[in-house]
Amino acid sequence: MSLMSDSFDPAGPIQATYMRGGTSKGVFFTPDDLPPAARVPGVARDGLLLRVIGSPDPYGQQIDGMGGGTSSTSKVVLVSRSTRPDCDVDYLYGAVSIGTPVIDWSGNCGNLTAAVGPFALARGLVDAPADGIVAVRIWQANIGRKIVAHVPVSRGRVVEAGAFVLDGVTFPGAEIRLEFLDPGAGDALLPTGRVVDELDVPGVGRIEATLIDSGIPSIFVAAARLGLRGDETQAEVNADAGLLARLEAVRAQGAVAMGLAADVREATRARPHTPKLAFLAPPADFTAADGRRIAAGEIDLLARILSMGRLHHAMTGTGAVAIASAAAIPGTLVARLRRPGAQGPVRIGHASGILAVGAEAERAAAGGWRISKVIVSRSARRLMTGMVHPAPLPDAG
Repeated sequence: MSLMSDSFDPAGPIQATYMRGGTSKGVFFTPDDLPPAARVPGVARDGLLLRVIGSPDPYGQQIDGMGGGTSSTSKVVLVSRSTRPDCDVDYLYGAVSIGTPVIDWSGNCGNLTAAVGPFALARGLVDAPADGIVAVRIWQANIGRKIVAHVPVSRGRVVEAGAFVLDGVTFPGAEIRLEFLDPGAGDALLPTGRVVDELDVPGVGRIEATLIDSGIPSIFVAAARLGLRGDETQAEVNADAGLLARLEAVRAQGAVAMGLAADVREATRARPHTPKLAFLAPPADFTAADGRRIAAGEIDLLARILSMGRLHHAMTGTGAVAIASAAAIPGTLVARLRRPGAQGPVRIGHASGILAVGAEAERAAAGGWRISKVIVSRSARRLMTGMVHPAPLPDAG
């Protein structure tokens, strides 16, 4: 709690945009929207943004803020004109913990990436032509990677209405195609240099895992090794405190193995957003969250992914990038569990339906692997624009 009380200054209203990107929602700002002390990294910025979202909240609901009480809706984004000649905007993402005063700036949100281009166009950070598709070149500042968002515009305005259906989102919208360029290459792609590692996890035992950093640092394990099917619902997993604890133990041990944390304690307390953990299974029939029956023939594998300690209601965008990347590398657990002989984009069966993601992999000169590009489509739209009030006004009486 000291982060807020020591650093938070109850400023006046702040210009903000509340946006949906993919299957996530977040509060978007430009740095100039924030008070001067909060325009640079540090406790002032984190304290302000925590208060905007409504964290930390021991009730887990974020009633007194803009957050929605889930990892998919507890997010902040800063977008500014880029200083890089090959990019249009810089994009910084913060995953806001619900119950603790922590904002994890260690990774990207692939879903909210879809909203960065529309936000930049709407705020005048990028010039829009009268009609067509605008290729907004995004520098993802958290991970130092370039992403190109192809955003449709008409009469100089972002097109939000369309027929593109994204499982996990109720209403259709305009398709935004995202190209993640060089999301994983060289020694960083497989941090241990192996396609499969064996983790020794207290309470779980020895478990095979693929550790990969493409789009976002990720840990992939077989559902069967954890006594799971791979088609579990969000309610099933999130109601099982013992299972969540075991899954976090695996994630924390993987973080240490990847060199992202000194020990499991640091991984759990200071780095809840990354790495991501997903458990996978071969394709099988399952029921999506909206009640649709998905046939095994429609997908290439089952995947369930954890986000900030809870099972995600659909599929994280960056997690999908990592899954597609691992599927393209022979010998990984993902490649082993994927439908034999499957070609082209990987059709991931997630809790809310299906997501297709394509990855381009090639052999690197040193004998390793390079993921040159991952392509995925999302939709996005503005939900509200105006002023956010980070804290109540002082009592005048």
